[in-house]
Amino acid sequence: MITMTVFNHAGGAGKTSLTLNVGHELAVSGLRVLLIDLDPQANLTGWLGVTGVQRDQTVYPVAVEGLPLPEPIRIHGLDLLPAQVGLAVAEGQMMGRVGAQGRLRRALQDVADRYDVVMIDSPPSLGQLAILGALAADRMIVPVPTRQKGIDALPGLQGAFAEYREVRPDLTVALYVPTLYDARRLHDREVLADLQQHLSPLATPVPQREAVWLDSTAQGAPVGVYAPGSPVHADVKTLTADVARAAGLAYARSAV
Repeated sequence: MITMTVFNHAGGAGKTSLTLNVGHELAVSGLRVLLIDLDPQANLTGWLGVTGVQRDQTVYPVAVEGLPLPEPIRIHGLDLLPAQVGLAVAEGQMMGRVGAQGRLRRALQDVADRYDVVMIDSPPSLGQLAILGALAADRMIVPVPTRQKGIDALPGLQGAFAEYREVRPDLTVALYVPTLYDARRLHDREVLADLQQHLSPLATPVPQREAVWLDSTAQGAPVGVYAPGSPVHADVKTLTADVARAAGLAYARSAV
């Protein structure tokens, strides 16, 4: 089992869409996939159309009480540990519990025979839940928008990784993913060139094709379900191949 945490402390980088769509594509290819929503805003949970989540269905009992993982929700061929706003309470409660930041990693070890891939959607913060997700990871996947804010976020990212490695020296960034890329814009091309110079390994840029991404969100479905065979689905397949290669996963890109 490989656990990948999709992390960037800045919002709007594309963490949730990456987690959902790559996770779904890996599941379609035959891998057993668990998605974990660590963000109290619950964007991943909402994107999948899941509502009415109770706090004990989230990672809250794992992080705060040291309990095993709750039973996941099965949807679109994936298992999902959802989130809801009450998960935010864990931020304060974890700080008073020794070892709480490592509890998700330990809980995942108990289900290692059930899954090939775990993908964690980290909150856009440097708080306790983000640390919980980072320390659970075997690999980090970092989406970086091809905007000035993407460049501006890099020092904070590097600082966070340095702190995480004090606890987990083996923690590595498997892949940086340029997102929201529009090759027609000079600014995007310049930012991409900067990322190519300073970050490695770097994935193929994910083009900004907002309509399908937004519409699939409204339909509560991954792109591969909402618009199979579309240009955006082709983008997802390219991204999934890059992520799988970086994580050492077997992924055969289908024609559809």
